[in-house]
Amino acid sequence: LKETRRLFSFSSFMHQPGTASLSGLCRVTEHLFLSSSRAAKDCSQVTGNGITCIINATETKNDAAPPPGVEYIHIPVPDSPQSPLRDHFDQVADKIQSTAEGHGCTLVHCNAGVSRSAALCLAYLMKHRGASLLEAHRLLKSCRPIVRPNPGFWRQLIQYEAELRGSSSVRMVPSSLGEIPDIYEEETRNMVLL
Repeated sequence: LKETRRLFSFSSFMHQPGTASLSGLCRVTEHLFLSSSRAAKDCSQVTGNGITCIINATETKNDAAPPPGVEYIHIPVPDSPQSPLRDHFDQVADKIQSTAEGHGCTLVHCNAGVSRSAALCLAYLMKHRGASLLEAHRLLKSCRPIVRPNPGFWRQLIQYEAELRGSSSVRMVPSSLGEIPDIYEEETRNMVLL
């Protein structure tokens, strides 16, 4: 890992304004936001939050031009467990980091701001903030409670964490709903009981 990477401290982010509105932009760190595609198209939210780079992780490119001075990157990946989102982890994580180093802010979005964009934000938090996957997920969930990468993206994130750290803080386990990350076991048990 890079010497210049800032060490992750979950408590250091707890003061961040997070979930003002799930329909709007959710602030993950000082320089990173997560949202749905609808919020990403709202120029007032984009400019009002100082966004200088938008990363679109949907299959379709936004027809509208981004606001002036905002860089736009399209990562066309379907929200399918078989999609190779891992191929984009380093590129996106490094772009978020370089934008932050240039005093800019990045907005990562997909259709709902739940699976693809969340997985990309988790990769960034692991690579450049020194977070374990478990810590990164806790932070992201505190900012945007609806985040839930699909099982294929979880497998890719677990593998990515093992590559970065030599081990993984999350593992896939069998459940009545299929294979899920172990951090969802209690949540799934509660759903089955309802």
